[in-house]
Amino acid sequence: MESVDARRLTGPNVLMDPPGSIIDISCSKQESDAILPCWTAAVRRMLGDLGWTTSSLCYRPLNGGLSLAFSAPIDVLYAATAVNEWAFDVCLAELAGAPLPDYEQTLADIRSAADEESNAALLALQAAATQRGVTLLWDDDRVSLGMGGTSRTFEARELPAPESLDLGVFTDVPVAFVTGTNGKTTTARLARHIAMAAGHTPGLSSTDWIAVGDEIIDRGDWSGPGGARAVLRHNKVDIAILETARGGLLRRGLGVDHADVAVITNIAEDHLGDFGSRNLDELLDIKWVVSRAVRTSGTLVLNADDKLLVEKAQQYDGRITWFSLDEKNETVEKHTAAGGIAFVAQGHDLARIEHRAKQSICRDDEIPITLGGAARHNVGNALAAAALCDALGLSLDCIATGLRGVSQDANPGRCNVYTLPHCRVLVDFAHNPHALQALFDVAEALPAKRRILAFGQAGDRTDEQIRELAASAWAIGLDHVIVSELEKYARGREPGEVYRLIKESLLHEGAQPGQIEHYMLETESLDAALARATDDDLVIMLALAEADAIRKTLAAQSVANR
Repeated sequence: MESVDARRLTGPNVLMDPPGSIIDISCSKQESDAILPCWTAAVRRMLGDLGWTTSSLCYRPLNGGLSLAFSAPIDVLYAATAVNEWAFDVCLAELAGAPLPDYEQTLADIRSAADEESNAALLALQAAATQRGVTLLWDDDRVSLGMGGTSRTFEARELPAPESLDLGVFTDVPVAFVTGTNGKTTTARLARHIAMAAGHTPGLSSTDWIAVGDEIIDRGDWSGPGGARAVLRHNKVDIAILETARGGLLRRGLGVDHADVAVITNIAEDHLGDFGSRNLDELLDIKWVVSRAVRTSGTLVLNADDKLLVEKAQQYDGRITWFSLDEKNETVEKHTAAGGIAFVAQGHDLARIEHRAKQSICRDDEIPITLGGAARHNVGNALAAAALCDALGLSLDCIATGLRGVSQDANPGRCNVYTLPHCRVLVDFAHNPHALQALFDVAEALPAKRRILAFGQAGDRTDEQIRELAASAWAIGLDHVIVSELEKYARGREPGEVYRLIKESLLHEGAQPGQIEHYMLETESLDAALARATDDDLVIMLALAEADAIRKTLAAQSVANR
């Protein structure tokens, strides 16, 4: 039994809506049953003596552990985390029959820390904003009111008195969350382009960058609450599209507590084994947080081809728009028959259906990133983006224009095809079983004389998962496989261990030893694949550790740039 992590929760999260503190405990079910009442009693005692009388307590049983949390004022969350850590120490001592920590000294220390951390001006501004229905965003350094053009940001320790402000001038912009295991980045990028086609200046926070309109203003992983705040505070933004990843949801929660639309693209195996997301049900609970932020007048957009989402949606009372690659999907048919809205693929047509009345949007082969319709997962992402933008009130004409205008250059690392003088290269960031299978389906659909795969796998996959991925790859009809070591993603594996598992699986599936190569770097694997490729071959390149270098190399050799 041990503490995995204790931290602040700054927004709606998997356990509760208000900010607070959480501690993750790795323990058995028996230990969990003993910890919970002990922790509850300790926390209630300390909160009472600190005067935090409005705090609520909650917990989340997990596979292999327990998460314990309580709400707290936003200006004392570091002190709240100290309370959580102390309460767990009390549990350890009580269960072991050891001396308890000195309560009076601990209380004095935490009270002193809370006094130093406290910010009465922040609480006053928060109360006034809540009363007037004004959005307040805060972090350690800055506090802002409103969104987009009306947003105004202050230093956290130099806040104005509420009565000195005209709170009526602060308004919101439409907000959309996009989450899911795969497709969320592409869906968010598509929605951004649709919004621009409609004449808006969208703000996008994502795993790759923050963009405002057609300008990228910062690069890096901004799929957490920090990226959301940066977008919502930008004065040029009039629509916010916020990619929302698992890590940010687990560690901090949402960056803003309300949205007009939330999209969940799918729930599939990724990061399983990490504390708090060790199975698909736990992962679903994390992603489902965005549904709680949707306004009563808003829309939740869900994938009708995902059985977990279809089942979970039965618990949701708000408005849902479904999307599906199957026009005969049972969930879609029932939903539209009852007057609901769905976005579906009908042959090569993307269509909006309401009350069973169909409106065509465009053909899938008019959308560049679908590769003529071969990339079915990107057809699904286009449907999700269309549903999102429809829920925001954008016209189908603008949706069609936006989808047609997204080239692979606007979606780097996601199903990109480079035509070289002697072969074509399909490049993707795919890194989990669901995404890899989608990529293999694309590779199988694209015409080619031979198919050469260059890829690697992270070490945190199980042996069986690694073997299954190799077998799935071989099944599409590969002629040669080049395995990259991915030292950066070894994650506890010995050098060559992942390669050995892949090679064993490939040999079992019928590959010959001469059809398998091994290199340390992805760039070396690419060079080897290109050297082996001849006219009309397709090279399938999975780019993780050296994605930027690979894209630059291929762009320089592409016939489109000659």
